[in-house]
Amino acid sequence: MKERKKIMQKNKLRELIREGKPTTSTRLWSPWGFYTEVVGATGNFDYIEFVGEYAPYSLADLENMARAAELHDMGCMMKVDFQNRGFIAQKAMASGFHAIMFADHHTPEEVKETIKMMKADSPEEHGRFGFPNRRFIGTQCYVPQTEHIKRLNEVVLSFMIEKKEAVDNIEEICSIHGVDMVQFGPSDYNMSLGRNFAENKEDTKAVERHVIEIALKHGVRPRCEILKPQDMQYYIDLGVKDFSMGDQLKKLRELWLDDGKVMRATANKL
Repeated sequence: MKERKKIMQKNKLRELIREGKPTTSTRLWSPWGFYTEVVGATGNFDYIEFVGEYAPYSLADLENMARAAELHDMGCMMKVDFQNRGFIAQKAMASGFHAIMFADHHTPEEVKETIKMMKADSPEEHGRFGFPNRRFIGTQCYVPQTEHIKRLNEVVLSFMIEKKEAVDNIEEICSIHGVDMVQFGPSDYNMSLGRNFAENKEDTKAVERHVIEIALKHGVRPRCEILKPQDMQYYIDLGVKDFSMGDQLKKLRELWLDDGKVMRATANKL
């Protein structure tokens, strides 16, 4: 029997970035692949972001989410914790995730260390990622080693700029080879200053604009989270092309809190 030729499947997010096109995503807390399929079936999103920093999951869940995304030609990003980022990010990439969002970095040195863990252990890349026999994008487990090096380079590496120290070092961070995307985090930024976001919204907005400006200056894609489509234009005018809209838990909480309150009040009148 003739051996079937295995071809490395494309990385959806990397392809869109390379072509200079905009990208759309939404955030999921549940690792249940069904929700990934539901998002993909709408045809409105280029990729989902699984917020693994917030939610419980198994390594098998990561593979199932990647499979579900592939059914709809959709990519997937995982947001990972700082402390175990190397282990989890490598497992997510090997499961088929197209992108990783790294949280809580403070310094350029931390960013460089992370990128080294994500790149191939080869003479060209000088990284620490070997050739594990996992499914990867499109279940291509047995591609040649040189193709595997290319596959790792296709994974989009995104970094949260959410600490004062990271903001202070934004120029150097965006100058590091391997930083593809950044996203400003207002909550952690204000926490790193020992203050509340609600009391410092205007100042925080100015810092976010600064991060976007510096990222674009260095050819790094700034990604922004929005609550509704009408929020896009503000960021489009700043040069942003990458958007994440909606949060699974936030939307459910609004239903339970707002509509639930009305239902409770109505029921109490009976």
